[in-house]
Amino acid sequence: MSQPVLICRPGERGEALAAALRERGENVESLNVMQLEALPETPEMRRIWLDIDQYHKIIVISPFAATCLSEALDRFWPQLPIGIDYYSVGSATAATLYDQLGVRVHVPDLSAGEDTSEALLALASLQQLAHQRILLVAGEGGRPLLADTLAERGALVTRAAVYRRRFQPLAPMLQTRLSSGNYRALIVTSSELLEHLAKWCNQAALNQPLIVSSRRLATLAGILGFCDLKVASGATPAALIAALETCDPQGADVDQGTY
Repeated sequence: MSQPVLICRPGERGEALAAALRERGENVESLNVMQLEALPETPEMRRIWLDIDQYHKIIVISPFAATCLSEALDRFWPQLPIGIDYYSVGSATAATLYDQLGVRVHVPDLSAGEDTSEALLALASLQQLAHQRILLVAGEGGRPLLADTLAERGALVTRAAVYRRRFQPLAPMLQTRLSSGNYRALIVTSSELLEHLAKWCNQAALNQPLIVSSRRLATLAGILGFCDLKVASGATPAALIAALETCDPQGADVDQGTY
């Protein structure tokens, strides 16, 4: 059997990526090191949902955040309030919002070259935000860039953390797979996941192709010691597969590095 492509995307997005890779004849192994868990609804979160019509813009950070938002609004709003502009960093999140809420979503311009917070912040409608109320729907933690930049532009920003990320160790067999570098490529789309996985990567793994979804992740990967970086144009399966096609063909020798 050909060397596998290793992926570590959790949930339905991971399943979709694995299915897309298998359709192209790839052998796929999922590392399963992170799970996403919806957070219990607090009184503060309930107030946010009840006051959703007070926001001018809602920015949703991930597809799982979009699902959590959809479920909350379904409980409190039989009909969505009008006049709210929706935004997302990536097309997968936009598709989830459209499928579950039926709303049109602003996403970064294709000319930006990748789906990032920086690209979203470049949109013309997010430049002058004086007195506008903006809701960020996201997971616990994460980068403060969006909230800080929007506030600097005059927005009144509220952040709703609707889920948590739970990390777990690699299974022993997968630890051996990763540390030996015995795989075709590793696909990572999250800085938290990349830092978590790096602890099991010795020189053999660091020399194998690593596919990331943004230049920011590529910078982090270089700091962590990864040598063969492929930057996809985004985090969609199509973008990640296109980057995979620039790697060595299946069956190529594993680069064990120089010792």
